[in-house]
Amino acid sequence: MKTMTLFMVFALSSSLAYAKFDHKEALTGPFTQGTDVTSQCIECHEDHAKEFMKSSHWTWELKQELPGRTVMRGKKNSINNFCVSISGNEPRCTSCHAGYGWKDNSFDFSDMTKVDCLVCHDTTGTYVKEPAGAGEPMAKVDLTRVAQNVGQPVRDNCGTCHFYGGGGDAVKHGDLDSSMSYPDKATDVHMDTDGNDFQCQSCHTTESHQITGNAMGVSPGGETPIGCENCHDSAPHQNKKLNTHTAAVACQTCHIPFFAKNEPTKMRWDWSTAGEKRPETKDEYGKSTFMNKKGSFVWQKNVPPQYAWYNGSADAYMAGDKIDPKGVVKLTYPLGNIGDAKAKIYPFKVHTGKQIYDTKLNIIITPKTYGEGGYWDKYDWDLAADLGMKANATMVEKGLSYSGQHDFVETEMWWRINHMVSPKDQALQCNDCHNKGQRLDWKALGYDGDPMKNKQGKRHTVK
Repeated sequence: MKTMTLFMVFALSSSLAYAKFDHKEALTGPFTQGTDVTSQCIECHEDHAKEFMKSSHWTWELKQELPGRTVMRGKKNSINNFCVSISGNEPRCTSCHAGYGWKDNSFDFSDMTKVDCLVCHDTTGTYVKEPAGAGEPMAKVDLTRVAQNVGQPVRDNCGTCHFYGGGGDAVKHGDLDSSMSYPDKATDVHMDTDGNDFQCQSCHTTESHQITGNAMGVSPGGETPIGCENCHDSAPHQNKKLNTHTAAVACQTCHIPFFAKNEPTKMRWDWSTAGEKRPETKDEYGKSTFMNKKGSFVWQKNVPPQYAWYNGSADAYMAGDKIDPKGVVKLTYPLGNIGDAKAKIYPFKVHTGKQIYDTKLNIIITPKTYGEGGYWDKYDWDLAADLGMKANATMVEKGLSYSGQHDFVETEMWWRINHMVSPKDQALQCNDCHNKGQRLDWKALGYDGDPMKNKQGKRHTVK
């Protein structure tokens, strides 16, 4: 390893849960709500709170470059094909916000007492947010105990949100789920609790509360100064032929042959079947395949990724963009091709969906699903569409409101796969891709066929 030895990483991770200062004397309590804790925290840590309030974990948006435009984008205003959007649904969606009380567009992002210090720094494992409480902790949480036992984050702190994004275990990412809290070597060689035992910040290095790395789904144009070469050489193999692959093939492509190794992940969500009067159904994993209020789902386990060229940048659908309802709407997708010298072949989870859109305006609708008047309350798509669009600040700024006409359109969303790195003896072998191997769709990647058979070893320009 180049930037730190394995010993240093292990020493770092094994000491993370302990704070340098015993907070029992400083945080005496009793505390009845999260803001009470924060008010005492900032008596000593005001600068830390100010740092955090500059991070995308607080703002839920980031200034970034998409093709032809500069945007402010993040969880605050992105549109996905899971629960679609937080607009009008804040109390439920913001249960994963590192703050307290984001109930609607009136939330004050300048109020330092709203910062939730405990969700990242709890070491007791007892701090839980109310599922639909706008970020507030559950009433049963002993806030005094949690506050007096704060320390550096460990995997479980990050996983509180990142393992359960989308409302359940393994729903969104595919390579992040509850099994990554204490994984074995077969699940992830880096976080293996009997081996390297990396914490998240071993790779996602953090300074002044700014955490490196961005999820492509919400930050497609965000810089991601994190990768395998931060620790590994660019030519890590003893086999020189394998080393030549690293110019065009990402490490993850061979070393993460499957994701969702232990917990099934959601691969499709069809909203168009919601409201149908038929029994709810479950699959072999015990996961719902149809729910009256949400529609139809497909779950998969041990999923081989889809592969595409990726040059470090991506494009995304932004609220109000026009769509072609005759095709598949790509909500986020990687940029790059075989003729792009910066691009490499990367693995992705591609989540497909069928979601509501405005047939007159030809834009994706951000429906209100949760709460009074939401779809889960009245089962009325017209009402849900109207309320959701009125709650969407971006739509209001653009003068867009629900036209009163809707249908459902096919969508897809690409998620990069970076975690669940397999042991090297379980990595893809030559014949998984070449000869009779079918792991890669060579023509879809721009090749005439298997480059080993066709002796097409080098990239060529796109025709």
